[in-house]
Amino acid sequence: MTITRRGFLSASAGLAAAMPVLRATAAPLPREADIVVIGAGAAGIAAARRIMATGRKVVVMEAASQIGGRCITDSTTFEVPFDRGARWMHNPDTNPMIRLARSVGLDVMPAPSGQKMRIGRRNARAGETEQFLAALVRANRAIDDASRAKLDTSCASVLPKDLGDWTGAAEFMLGAGFAGKDLKELSAIDKGRAQDRNAAIACRQGLGTLITKLGEQAPVALSTPASRISWSNRDVTVETQAGKIAARAVIVTVSTNVLTSGALKFTPDIPKRTLDAASKLGLGSYDRIVLQLPGNPLGLSRDDILIEQSNSARTALMYANIGGSSLCSIDVGGAFGRDLSEQGEKAMVAFAREWITKLFGSEAAAAVGKTSATRWTASPYVLGAMSAASPGGQLSRKILSEPIGNVFLAGEATHETLWGTVDGAWESGERAADAALRKIGALKDDTTDVPTQSTKKRRAPRQ
Repeated sequence: MTITRRGFLSASAGLAAAMPVLRATAAPLPREADIVVIGAGAAGIAAARRIMATGRKVVVMEAASQIGGRCITDSTTFEVPFDRGARWMHNPDTNPMIRLARSVGLDVMPAPSGQKMRIGRRNARAGETEQFLAALVRANRAIDDASRAKLDTSCASVLPKDLGDWTGAAEFMLGAGFAGKDLKELSAIDKGRAQDRNAAIACRQGLGTLITKLGEQAPVALSTPASRISWSNRDVTVETQAGKIAARAVIVTVSTNVLTSGALKFTPDIPKRTLDAASKLGLGSYDRIVLQLPGNPLGLSRDDILIEQSNSARTALMYANIGGSSLCSIDVGGAFGRDLSEQGEKAMVAFAREWITKLFGSEAAAAVGKTSATRWTASPYVLGAMSAASPGGQLSRKILSEPIGNVFLAGEATHETLWGTVDGAWESGERAADAALRKIGALKDDTTDVPTQSTKKRRAPRQ
């Protein structure tokens, strides 16, 4: 029996920490540019390509040693490539990345449809699967209804109380598996307004490979973290260990956790309003424990996706026999996933073995060969997985996308409906590039300029 793609594949959009496969050729650091882009993930590459198309000078500064951000394909650890970061694209009718993937010779295809529910050491019966689907639909409907209210609340507070044995699985799929946060930490309005992500699309060579390919022509300075941005309404200066770059605008695509960490300094300080918004969009935790299981001891099909009927948060999602290989990814998220990741890779692999033993027996777990695990929260240039609004924080996405003088923020956290996806990151990068180009007079249209935070009139203090 097939479980809805909304339930399973939305969860698999989770992101993970990274080892690279492809690298861009590092560009020498210029002393000036029209626009500087901070970060060479999906948003940064999208912005750079948009700027390059207008003939304006752009340089992309990337702190890590490879292009990709939270889109990383690993082709070296095992015999086949797998995505340690974002796994799916969405919205094939409107997503430009799908056309671009084909244009650079990569293969795109609908995501696999094989999906299973495990109850103990057996697969769920058809009637049981229907019960779970009904519970999932009811939980989703309750959250959607709550998202229309004037006052925001947590998703957990509106969940039906009579989901019975399906409560744990529903909570995992809608919370930790979808957004990297448990439902008690997740805004009902943010979750309810998230654009439907049913039509998942895969890139056979990996999404990390795709982002790297799309960034090959961009001037990217790798291993070059920005340390300070001095900004105004006229120009900016970006400081690095390799020197300073003078520019007319800057697009910052770092994660919300990096933005609030203080690792990137601003002179003058960026508005408290912006930092408060970023803090309400903190990154969830979503990691992958990848196991080599030769001989298919689990008896699963190619690209099967499996979850369990669980009565606790100590659970996971499996993506089995990836691409027809012997690789199986055990995905963990939320508070449990974060705690497990903090214990290190050894503890993560031990959990994966324990989980497989519980569902398939000790003989299956004994067949595990080579292993690898991602730890996004420990990645210094990311510090987590995808953004997820805390209760009351959904409006923060719009605030985060507001210009600050000649500083423009981009990334999945700034997209109001496609947050947590590479699609949303890409679109936000193009949007920020257009705004920056308009600001410097390089792009003309009939749209009225949006006032920046630094130019808005402030209310006089009360006497």
